[in-house]
Amino acid sequence: MLESVANILDSAAVPEAIIRAEKIEKFYAQPSQNRIQVIAATDLEIVPGEIVALLGPSGSGKSTMLRMLSGLSTPTSGQVYWHDKPIADAEINVSIVFQSFALFPWLTVLENVEAPLQARGVEPGERHNRSMKMLDTVGLDGFEAAYPKELSGGMKQRVGFARALVVEPEVLFMDEPFSALDVLTAENLRSELLELWANKTMPTKAVFLVTHNIEEAVLLADRIIVLGRNPGHIRTDFKVQLAQPRDRKSQPFTELVDYIYKVLTKPDVAPEAAPEQQTKVRDQRQMHYQMLPHARPGGIAGLLELLLDKGGREDIYRLADDLSFEIDDLLPIVDAAQLLGFLTVEEGDAAITESGTQFANSEILRQKELFRTAAVDNVLLLRQIRRALESKSDHTIPEDFFLDMLDEQFSEEECLLQMETAVAWGRYAELFDYDAGRRRFVLPDMQEDEIAASKESE
Repeated sequence: MLESVANILDSAAVPEAIIRAEKIEKFYAQPSQNRIQVIAATDLEIVPGEIVALLGPSGSGKSTMLRMLSGLSTPTSGQVYWHDKPIADAEINVSIVFQSFALFPWLTVLENVEAPLQARGVEPGERHNRSMKMLDTVGLDGFEAAYPKELSGGMKQRVGFARALVVEPEVLFMDEPFSALDVLTAENLRSELLELWANKTMPTKAVFLVTHNIEEAVLLADRIIVLGRNPGHIRTDFKVQLAQPRDRKSQPFTELVDYIYKVLTKPDVAPEAAPEQQTKVRDQRQMHYQMLPHARPGGIAGLLELLLDKGGREDIYRLADDLSFEIDDLLPIVDAAQLLGFLTVEEGDAAITESGTQFANSEILRQKELFRTAAVDNVLLLRQIRRALESKSDHTIPEDFFLDMLDEQFSEEECLLQMETAVAWGRYAELFDYDAGRRRFVLPDMQEDEIAASKESE
């Protein structure tokens, strides 16, 4: 029965492509009537819900491919379609983030972000409000009056992201956007991009990233395309099935990096299939553990009370400013409340749900009951711990049993952090108790003599 359900899901219709390229080529004529072919006839699709990374050696035509797909350049032959209409005849909605920042030095940060809206004829009031909101989203609130020369490289690229996203593009194209930045700044921006994408804070349905950095592609992408050169052609195109966030030190990650490296460095050898990336699972249902945000129940309760006091909805970055929080400190609490169904996040705003309102308005004991229900309904690990305890005759189970299962999905360090958060939530909700000395979970209603008997039997 489970297998038949899985087969039905696997055979579900693929989302309609936003951009579809059919046999597109790019070549340049020469006086000798010969031609220089840059891109060989290529088929390619960009569908909703994917970050696509395009890798390839220098001279393989990565940027040329991006320009053709985004409508900046016309293929010499073949056709690019936007929602099944020829791109030349369609009203496309895309933006591009460039490697070189490409800001207007004589304009302020706010004016740079407003520029594409002004070009589209958006009224001054609306473009000001949209630009300010987008600057908040990328963490540049307070810098709207600064000029590019006053900003660091990372901040300049944030302006580039804000300018690209303010028009709410359906597809965001990025041409090596992190390559001009130092290592730490680039890593920080990658993490923030993933966070915006995962929380659906960025108003875009698909991302197309050109990069030469193999690890960057494996860290960010849902799908990776590797080009060969002379002329440019697709050598491999595959899905990345590793769960986010991805661990650079994990074996599936390093195997995928090695595979791409071999494809790039051995152009005369036909590439093999991409290595198996699926995390091994414990049962045929292939359930995956959610990444528990490292937030305490008290912090979640406090956030919901604050939201309720502000009318039930508030911009996350403004909320962080009001609390004098770093946004990185507030986001785990927001993510935890969202995971439990107490709030939703839409376009950078946190909005309290009906169950979140009920939680915030309740007394402490009732809050524990509501938290317990939400935890069991929404958090697989907590649900499994509780059910395992109920099913065992002595109502105890070692922590290592669950750490072993988490180890299939998370790094060793993250497993311990996940367990620490699970213990804090489970204790608060009175789903279970945790005996730190023996590293065992126990049901909270076990009598002391039962626990003593359990210790004697070990």
